Amino acid sequence: MTTFELLAITFLSVGLLLLFVLRFKIHAFISLILISILVGLATGMHFEQVLTSIQEGMAGVLGYIAIVVGIGAIFGEILQDTGGVESLAKSMLNKFGEKKSSWALMTSGFLIAIPVFFEVGFIILVPIAFALARKAGKSVLFYAIPMMAGLAVTHAFIPPTPGPIAVAQIIDVPLGWIILFGFIIGFPTAIVAGPIFGKYIANKIYIAPPEIDPDLVDITTEKKELPSFRWVLFLIGLPLVLILLRTIIDLGYKENWMQVNIYWDALKFLGHPFIALLIATLFAGYFVGVRRGFSPSQIMRISNAALAPAGLIILVTGAGGVFKQILVDSGVGESLAGLLTEYHISPVVLAYIIAIIIRVTQGSATVAMITAAGMIAPVVEILGLGDIEKSLIVVAIAAGSTMLSHVNDSGFWLIGKYLGMDERQTLKSWTVMESLISVFSFIIVLILTFILT
Repeated sequence: MTTFELLAITFLSVGLLLLFVLRFKIHAFISLILISILVGLATGMHFEQVLTSIQEGMAGVLGYIAIVVGIGAIFGEILQDTGGVESLAKSMLNKFGEKKSSWALMTSGFLIAIPVFFEVGFIILVPIAFALARKAGKSVLFYAIPMMAGLAVTHAFIPPTPGPIAVAQIIDVPLGWIILFGFIIGFPTAIVAGPIFGKYIANKIYIAPPEIDPDLVDITTEKKELPSFRWVLFLIGLPLVLILLRTIIDLGYKENWMQVNIYWDALKFLGHPFIALLIATLFAGYFVGVRRGFSPSQIMRISNAALAPAGLIILVTGAGGVFKQILVDSGVGESLAGLLTEYHISPVVLAYIIAIIIRVTQGSATVAMITAAGMIAPVVEILGLGDIEKSLIVVAIAAGSTMLSHVNDSGFWLIGKYLGMDERQTLKSWTVMESLISVFSFIIVLILTFILT
């Protein structure tokens, strides 16, 4: 088939995917598998080749994703249910002080979203924003926007949250690079979309905090014993540091400024995401769980609860791996790579645009990230890009997936209703904040691409 025909089939398949999800309400997992089959057959692959590609694509992703996302979900659930998340947030408020509480909430959100899902972090932290708004007489948005910006940036950019893990695996780049660039790009982005934009929009839109329910205890005055702030910070940082060490050792081996020996190899082993997250999870279960009075059976129940939402993410990611494999085996990836080379189109820019189109059209950031990764991965493989370039593509996809959250995104309604905003106010605050994250982070990605590649 000609390059034009292969590319036409690919882009038509994306349109069909959106039709399946939006019009016919077919689950993203089923839709991605169906689309992969149709692309394979339409591009001339034999029936058995299509089946083989489906198996290889699913197996290639799930062997890694299932373990990392599963352990990461348990780790986050333990920190959440044992009070570790609350401890971190309250300690950050104490350290920053009342005048800089919006910065404290942004930093808390940024750190908390590393082990827990965005929605969970939001539900835990929003009572603090309400309490501060009551005390200061300010719009809730003055505190909520920084908090949400910190949560949203980390959720999109920094492993072990599922999105960046899934994209990194599909594109085949070490997580250490994603963590490094996630922090370098994410933190200044959170500042711009958080405290800076939060101060501006709070002067434009006044949202009153809800009335205090006497039956509820405010998180800022609750006296129950919480885990040590230092322990929580250590537990969150431990797997990140170990994974980064593995990346540094790999780089040292490659550039010959580190000699291979058993000690470096042992550190590399400990820095594999499987092992690093397993160590952190075991430490969390014991030091903030069992040692603080939680029984082993309670820790087991916490672990079981964590795996329910993780299973859905794992399957959708596996379907994204299938889509990628079909594009590779059918020759679409090679054709797209040739087109980019011929017209000098940056794969970073293409990845960002694809993620935006899918995100804005169907609402789910996860589906946008996985589909965009599946389309760009064959191009990355054929062009032979290095880890730094691939990492910046991963962040570009994450940036695109945060653009223009609106009425087709469940997060839009969660934020709007929880904060007591109507649709117009939610668009002016939450949607603009998400778009700021997307645009500002992508600008940094482009600058780093120019400097480092």
